[in-house]
Amino acid sequence: MTYFSLGFLTGLSLILAIGAQNIFVIEQGLKKQYVFLVCFICSISDLILIFFGIFIFSIFQNFFTLSIEMILNILLILFLLNFIKNKWKEKIHHTSFSNQKISNTRMDIFLKTLGFTYLNPHVYSDTIFFIGNFSKNFEFLQKMYFGIGTSFASLTFFFLIGYLANYFSNFLNSDKIWKIINNFIIVFMTSFIILILIDTFNLFLKI
Repeated sequence: MTYFSLGFLTGLSLILAIGAQNIFVIEQGLKKQYVFLVCFICSISDLILIFFGIFIFSIFQNFFTLSIEMILNILLILFLLNFIKNKWKEKIHHTSFSNQKISNTRMDIFLKTLGFTYLNPHVYSDTIFFIGNFSKNFEFLQKMYFGIGTSFASLTFFFLIGYLANYFSNFLNSDKIWKIINNFIIVFMTSFIILILIDTFNLFLKI
C-alpha cells in the first residue's frame, strides 16, 4: 500500500463520522447556497491542519492543553446555540425552502463555515494529533504522500456530500420536507451540544 493510499483511507475513516460540520455542508447543498465555497473552505482547512499536524506535531502537542480544549468547547457551544436559535426563528416565521436559499450573504456563510471548522476541538484531534502522531516516524516524502492522500480524502468527501445534497434538493424542494430536515438539524445540533457539555465537564474534572 502506498503512503498516498494509506493517507486517503486514514482521512476517509476519520471524516466519515457524522458531525456538526458535515451536517452544515449537507444543509448548504440542500439549499443550493454557496456549495462550492463551503466545500472549498472545509477542504482547504483540513489540508492546512493535516500538514500542520504532520510536520509540527510536537509543537502543537505541547500547546493544545486541556484548558485550550475547554475554551474551544465553550466557544463551540455558544456558536451552536446561536445557530439553533436562528433555526427556531425559521420555524416560527415559517421560512420557506426557497427563501432560505437566499437568506444568507456570502460573508455569513463564510463565517459560519469557519466557525463549524475551527471552533470544533475534534477537528484538531483528528487532523493534528491523530494524523500527526500516526505519521511522526515517516520520512519526509512519505509524510508528503500521506498528507496529500489524507487531504484528497477530505476534499472528495466534502464535495461529494455537498453536491449530492445539491442534486437531491431538486426532489426535496417542498416546505413540508424542509421542515422535517430543519427539525432534524435542530435535534442533531442540540444532541451535539449535550455531548460537548459532557466532554467539557470531564475535562474540567481533569484540570
